[in-house]
Amino acid sequence: MTPPSPSQLRNTLGANLRELAKTSDSISALCRELGINRTQFNRYLSGESFPRPDVLFRICQHFDVDARIILEPLAEIGSESRSLLGHSEIRDFLSSGVAQLRETIFPSGFYKFARRSFMDDTQFIQGLVYVYRKDDATFLRGFDPKEAMKQQGLPTDPQSREYRGLLLAQEGGIAGLVSRRNSLTNSFNFLAQVPSFENNLWVGYTARTVRESTTGTRVARLVYEYLGHDGPKVRGAARSAGFYSADELVPYLRSQLRVDEPFY
Repeated sequence: MTPPSPSQLRNTLGANLRELAKTSDSISALCRELGINRTQFNRYLSGESFPRPDVLFRICQHFDVDARIILEPLAEIGSESRSLLGHSEIRDFLSSGVAQLRETIFPSGFYKFARRSFMDDTQFIQGLVYVYRKDDATFLRGFDPKEAMKQQGLPTDPQSREYRGLLLAQEGGIAGLVSRRNSLTNSFNFLAQVPSFENNLWVGYTARTVRESTTGTRVARLVYEYLGHDGPKVRGAARSAGFYSADELVPYLRSQLRVDEPFY
């Protein structure tokens, strides 16, 4: 295979930089952030010149890309590095689930959730998660209540309480893999939409990836209620996050969680 010529490298880098620069407010602002002379940067954009290694390093750091931007079109780099879900070994098994989870199936926005506590089966947890799209995939982000972290003997600072997850379309519902930072704990979720007047409820279950124990449970029913971006509802859900007894749950949550029935 013939290696690319210097002019090809400059042209590839220039095309990639023009695409990356679209995410900035202006070329002038970008040059200030990078600490690069505007005239010199224009030469990079046009493929007339090539940056020194230290300048290329700053550019890569700023845009969170690697040095392949001098060798390959940005679109090819993006599709390859999106995630391990694109690996040839599993691409045909998992990636389609990522692509098929459209807004019409599970819309972006805030969701209020409720489930039975894993540590105390007389208590139920209510919380708030945010679902969003990025790079053609669907993610969620949330924070565990401080009380829930204390029950498990875990730190209660915001960084420790934060969790994120990847959502995929499945036959009959939605699957999610959710984890705290550094894979401290993980859970698998499944949700299916419940026919209702507003079509804003999803019901399923969540399972913790922990060893079997005589204390606590590993699987519990789970309810998601779509709030969208309704400010008062979102703020209300955030304020009400925490533990509740079965009697304190609102009727529709009691019904969907089937609080008096064991989970099978």
